[in-house]
Amino acid sequence: MFKVGKINIDKALLLAPMEDVTDIGFRKLCKELGADVVYTEFVNSDGLIRSNKKTEKKLEITEEERPVGIQIYGQNIPAMVEAAKIAEQKNPDIIDINAGCWVKKVSNRGAGAGLLKDPDYMARMVEAIVKTVKKPVTVKTRLGWDMDSIVILHVAKLLEDAGAKALTIHCRTKSQGHEGNADWSWIPQIKEVIKIPVALNGGIFSAEDAIQAFDETNADAVMIARGAIYHPWIFREFRQLQNGIKPEEVTKEERIFTAIKHLKYEISIKDEPRFAIIPFRKYYSGYLKGLHNSSRIRQELMKLTEFDEVEKLLLNYLDELNKIQTETNYKE
Repeated sequence: MFKVGKINIDKALLLAPMEDVTDIGFRKLCKELGADVVYTEFVNSDGLIRSNKKTEKKLEITEEERPVGIQIYGQNIPAMVEAAKIAEQKNPDIIDINAGCWVKKVSNRGAGAGLLKDPDYMARMVEAIVKTVKKPVTVKTRLGWDMDSIVILHVAKLLEDAGAKALTIHCRTKSQGHEGNADWSWIPQIKEVIKIPVALNGGIFSAEDAIQAFDETNADAVMIARGAIYHPWIFREFRQLQNGIKPEEVTKEERIFTAIKHLKYEISIKDEPRFAIIPFRKYYSGYLKGLHNSSRIRQELMKLTEFDEVEKLLLNYLDELNKIQTETNYKE
């Protein structure tokens, strides 16, 4: 059971915090498709205390996406404490500490997964934040810095004692990044040494993966990252499988209309449409996956910077797909 503050969900599905991905638009879409809890992008503590406008914008949340967590990261304890206080003013349901980001520019300066090099310091950071804010504090981390320094059992106990209300474990080491298989076998071991909820992260790319993760590990929640980027319907399909319903294949109509809806969400939160349309290009491979001649359409979409052009191309493509299907059915 994922019980954190007022949140109490059996086999919860969490949308992972992802830089340049989990803004309000994507969180809203995933919530509509069945995500139980969503998280903001990584919020830099130094940027917050300097009142950086771009960083502050990442704190924005909406009522319709609740429950929602704000994730902050940094190396300096006083800065993280101050950032947590600023984040709490936005009234999130959770304040999450990033102790798992493997990217060098973050981890090599002691933030993110860099905190795994000094578990006691990490625990002091969490304890200081817990004592400062009223919102429940959770932590997302990894198994260890590398395969020779897997410290998660020790870290988990330290963080529970420091007051963390739940842990999310990316079941790889910092040195692995996203490479290799996630080792889920650590989740049952972690649950043996702590009593707070444990969420599994890593290697979840389908609803079947999520079912398997719960069955094999007895995790309290599963957090989905890249699997949601490529296939946001993963949340809905998990619930269908859980209820004994075989998920139907996502239709071409739903793929196209969901892509358009998602893009509209992104445009609504950006200062200019092009600031949404250009970054949105990373989603097309997922939305158009498996559709006839989709590579050509993706190439054309990469050239467009106006919403009307994108919408027209996608709707014309759908008409083309329907025409092909009609002709195929007629021949049969």
